Amino acid sequence: MITHHEAADTDTGSAVSVIIAVYNGERYLAEAIESVLNQTRSVLEVIVVDDGSTDRSAAVAAGYGSAVRCFTRPHEGVSAALNFGVAQARGNLFAFLDADDLWHEDKIARQAAALRRPDAPDIVFAHAQPFVSPDVAASGESVSAAQDAAAPGYLKGTMLLSRSTFARVGSFDTTRQLGDFIDWFLRAREAGLRSEMLPDVLLHRRIHGDNTGIREKHLQSDYVKILKASLDRRRATGAPDA
Repeated sequence: MITHHEAADTDTGSAVSVIIAVYNGERYLAEAIESVLNQTRSVLEVIVVDDGSTDRSAAVAAGYGSAVRCFTRPHEGVSAALNFGVAQARGNLFAFLDADDLWHEDKIARQAAALRRPDAPDIVFAHAQPFVSPDVAASGESVSAAQDAAAPGYLKGTMLLSRSTFARVGSFDTTRQLGDFIDWFLRAREAGLRSEMLPDVLLHRRIHGDNTGIREKHLQSDYVKILKASLDRRRATGAPDA
């Protein structure tokens, strides 16, 4: 297994930049970073963007020294933090990971292989499986999750794509506090980009009491607004409704 003490892949045609945005995520950030550094196919860089945390998130990232590029910004939301990370990235391939989730050790290897095929899609996704965080389970805190229900993961955390593909779609919408990736993926589909869903479970989604979807339920109306905006764009261009 490759560790963060070994050299990263310097093939500029397939060098991967991994971008992690974190806001008050010190409890799980180290495990997320380790799941990237311990990939069987090494990455060019790990970029952690601290979105104005008030805890030790920045210190956790800085503790990895040169293995992690750390940036601290005023709190503007995950989309702004990710966009900033993309602007700093040096690789030709982009991958994203939430600060509380984990990758399977073969995540990058399997997806990079898919992108090298002659019939390669523009974007590669994989299945995701939720798990209740051990610390939460031990505390008796009440969380609900289908722990054994792996499902197709149309999520930032399962995605691998090229820099040029990301540029065709554009940045994450910073006006969306929830559903920023749904908005991005709908724009990718509208642009005619092809995606492939690998059958492998390559992302483990941590369920805990402070998940964004739980903490910000009041923002779920954003999903309706995102779908309506996509429908309006399609109708404006004469594209059929999806």
